[in-house]
Amino acid sequence: MEQLIELLPYTPKHSWWLNQVEIWFSILVRKLLRRASFISQDDLKNRTLNFIDYCNQIMAKRLKWIYKSNVLAI
Repeated sequence: MEQLIELLPYTPKHSWWLNQVEIWFSILVRKLLRRASFISQDDLKNRTLNFIDYCNQIMAKRLKWIYKSNVLAI
């Protein structure tokens, strides 16, 4: 887990994406970590990576970003 934290760049805590990260980690905790028992760090790592693969294949949905701005009249 420390290696994962080292990979994350510094960003301000008021960034909008932080909510997305918190939501993803809450899903990870609810679906994998809560009430789980791991025999080693490698077991934890493997199960976490398998969960990420599962999320990417089954749970991931394509987002359609829409941004419409009103052009300011001068």
